[in-house]
Amino acid sequence: MKTAVSISAGLRESRWKKTMHEIWRDRVLYFLFLPVIVYYIVFRYAPMYGVVIAFKNFNVYDGIAGSPWVGWANFTQFFKSVYFTRLLKNTLGINLLDILIGFPAPIFFALMLNEIRNVMFKRTIQTISYLPHFISTVVVVGMVVNFLSLSTGIVNNIIEACGGQRVYFLTEPNYFWGIYTTMNVWKGIGWGAIIYIAALAGIDPTLYEAAIIDGAGRWKQTIHVTLPGISTTIVTMFILKIGHLLEVGYESIILMYNPKLYPAADVFSTYIYRVGLASSDPNYSLATAIGLFQSLIGLVLVVIANRLSKKYSEAALW
Repeated sequence: MKTAVSISAGLRESRWKKTMHEIWRDRVLYFLFLPVIVYYIVFRYAPMYGVVIAFKNFNVYDGIAGSPWVGWANFTQFFKSVYFTRLLKNTLGINLLDILIGFPAPIFFALMLNEIRNVMFKRTIQTISYLPHFISTVVVVGMVVNFLSLSTGIVNNIIEACGGQRVYFLTEPNYFWGIYTTMNVWKGIGWGAIIYIAALAGIDPTLYEAAIIDGAGRWKQTIHVTLPGISTTIVTMFILKIGHLLEVGYESIILMYNPKLYPAADVFSTYIYRVGLASSDPNYSLATAIGLFQSLIGLVLVVIANRLSKKYSEAALW
């Protein structure tokens, strides 16, 4: 009789042959997927080695391996600095405002488009709403600066025509969060709605027919059929959004802000840029430590959000 060891070895060999057979059978698909694998290895996984800079007093001439270890000194320096509280407040504030306004905006826009019955009009609105996404950030910020200009901006012209005083919006910290959020919503609402429009297209039409038979109007159909039908997509996108709670795109902020806006506009990413690249004496170790802190907090938030979603709903990333 065969021993348990020989049977286990035979099963492993059988599974191995089956796996290799499937790989060879689908070799063309794997070949097509190869550039994606190479991209992630070269640009995502290989650079992770540079994370050790956060625990060293990095010097360009000595290199990563030759730079001395300093342990948690860079993190301690950052947490004790006067900038930490300001950066945390601004980053969380901007992202929470974006979640409050920017996250539901594409959902509402997709729901409104779903109610349009004229196909040509619907496609026209969709196309127009997508266009801002493809406009360069530099151009978008330039448009915002021109619209809010103190002397020639259309916003100040309207304020003055209504009897008010002109406001220099781009030097007032109190206005920055609203300006930044409004700009991002306008730029991304159409593009962000694409995934929800696709989810709406996957809802079974018979569910609407059953709701109509039960006497449900358009509003009740939206509440009891449409929203539950795209709830999984909404939860998934929300979890991904939570993972970026400590990340704010620095490109548009750097183009917009000035020292007067630092109290409201300075976020982790802009501080990393100033410390690691724009400074006359760049501190690469401190910049890396801040970036690692952001990533770890984002990972923790995603895990927590996913567990809560799995506990209270059927939708989860894993």
